[in-house]
Amino acid sequence: MIGDHVPETGIIKLQRYSIDHLDQIRPTLVALYTEVYAADIEKDPFFSVERFTERLAQHASRPSWEAVVAYDGGEAAGYAYASPLPEKTGWWVNMLEPLTDEEIRETGDRTLALFELMVRSPWRGTGLADRIHESLLTGRTEERVTLLVDPQHPKVKALYESWGYRDIGGQQPFPDAPIYSTMLRNAALTGALARTPTPYLFLERNG
Repeated sequence: MIGDHVPETGIIKLQRYSIDHLDQIRPTLVALYTEVYAADIEKDPFFSVERFTERLAQHASRPSWEAVVAYDGGEAAGYAYASPLPEKTGWWVNMLEPLTDEEIRETGDRTLALFELMVRSPWRGTGLADRIHESLLTGRTEERVTLLVDPQHPKVKALYESWGYRDIGGQQPFPDAPIYSTMLRNAALTGALARTPTPYLFLERNG
């Protein structure tokens, strides 16, 4: 259910889904996107719900696609989804400044692409985005993870940097898309960058 909501004080459940459950959770993914991106949807066709559903279908067609959805009681509070870049990926083609051959080398299981991470307004500032992100990476075998972030949202970019990501250059993935900052980090973090999971959340694997 999506609507006006005040976060509950109980345990937030993180549910992991594989591609086998996409039909089950697609309405939730689309509904949260529609809410979170309402302002962008209004002014830019690139962010339309139709374009999002097309991108979702394309991303979910790749092997090992997974999503993590956070539930506060019966209310979906946020989610993330990702899949590994294939050996012949177009991810690096639209970089504004070319990277080295080693930087863009893909094997099908080297790099996890984080395509979406969003949290609804009532749960922002609670650490939920961090926990969804780390839970999605839990159990993955890729050595690194990449994502795109709009540099017009510096606080979001700074948040990713605080999680260990670094900006490796701009790219425009579609002709009508914004120019995004391309972020990259090692999938596993150690030392000062490693974070302790939030204790009041728990993860349940589905399938």
